[in-house]
Amino acid sequence: MRAGSLALRLFISATVVSALVLLVTGFALSSIYRDAVERSFDQRLDVYLKTIVADVANAPAGTMPEPTTLGDPLFNFPISGWYWQIARIDGPATQVKTSRSLPEGKLPMLFKSGSKADLTGMRYSYAKGPEEQNLRLVERTVDLGEDGRYAVSVAADAGEIEDEVAGFDRALAATLAVLGLAFLLTLVFQVLFGLRPLRRMRVALHEVRVGRADRIAGDFPVEIAPLVAEVNGLIEANREIVERARTHVGNLAHALKTPISVLQNEAARAAVAGDPLAAKVAEQAEMMKGQVAHHLERARMAARASVVSTVEDVGPVVEKLAGTLAKVYRSKGVAVEAEVAPRVRFRGERQDLEEILGNLVDNGCKWARSLVEIAVVPVPGVAGRRDFFEIVIDDDGPGLTAEQQAEALKRGKRLDETKPGSGLGLSIVSELVSLYGGRLDFARSPIGGLRCTVRLPAA
Repeated sequence: MRAGSLALRLFISATVVSALVLLVTGFALSSIYRDAVERSFDQRLDVYLKTIVADVANAPAGTMPEPTTLGDPLFNFPISGWYWQIARIDGPATQVKTSRSLPEGKLPMLFKSGSKADLTGMRYSYAKGPEEQNLRLVERTVDLGEDGRYAVSVAADAGEIEDEVAGFDRALAATLAVLGLAFLLTLVFQVLFGLRPLRRMRVALHEVRVGRADRIAGDFPVEIAPLVAEVNGLIEANREIVERARTHVGNLAHALKTPISVLQNEAARAAVAGDPLAAKVAEQAEMMKGQVAHHLERARMAARASVVSTVEDVGPVVEKLAGTLAKVYRSKGVAVEAEVAPRVRFRGERQDLEEILGNLVDNGCKWARSLVEIAVVPVPGVAGRRDFFEIVIDDDGPGLTAEQQAEALKRGKRLDETKPGSGLGLSIVSELVSLYGGRLDFARSPIGGLRCTVRLPAA
């Protein structure tokens, strides 16, 4: 899941939504459980409260009642956390009776603080008790008519509620964490499995690009099948366009070849007859022939470079060319040596590779004194870029200055008229290398002459 990928976007969005759902679920369950624990705790307090209310109702008139039937020793231990309180609130001064567990102070009266009673007349709230204890307090007002009006309260340490809820929260957090981890693993599987057809499509496109297939083949889901069909149609349309371009270039070459030849022949006859314009016509016809040859070759190169499904092994091409040129220049005493790394393949037309190598090695042989070296080395791509390979051609000739190296790439430029050639070779090589997204560089050779380095795309 790389940055910016569809898989990463799906994973992040689903993870965020899942985390929010789990958090909301956790808070909701914790709140529901807290309410349930509070209700259960309040029911225990209600039992004690009703017992005390019954004792208050049965107490002799004119006396402060005191519960005698609670039966829980916690109400007798000082600061035990369990307390009761009976307060007569209808007299000029409030009379208060408390449990032995509340030796000092009094419990707050909820009816004075504005706490609302439920339909049964009960009030529930949290309050501070002795030594800053957090208490759960339940209170009920009892009206006995002439026997008085009382506020009966029972309180207990709310730590039991907090401990119970905290234990549940820990278990809930662990459960949700395991559930979240399981969900993430499932999500990863779903994303990878769901996007697998796209990876298959990418691999199939790579096979087409490197020349191992001419179309995308295989069964794809209905959501992707139309895209596969469109890409296959595009590949086929590109192939047809290239084929038409080749046909047009060939037709143009044949159409121009004859008129130019006629002009050259007529100029030659006129020159024999002494026509002063013949030399000029012959000169311009030769220039036209060079221009036409250059632009037709350029068109052919562009058409060939547009075909993405051709791959050629570099080793056989280099070895064959080295052997051929070694025989051609044997009389000059020039040796041609080649060293090719294994499994280097050119992503392009064999004819283009032969033309690039042929021009450069032939130039090296023309200028070399005794040796031309050819080396082919792979150049792996970095950071997702495509792979290349380099062809390094060294000769032990006189070499070129920086100015001459720049001039050598100009169309029709010949640095030495004594050497055979039209001067189009290096410029054609340069343009052909550019069409393939490669590079052509000149430098001083370690063996004394010129070093030509060509970088081309590898398959």
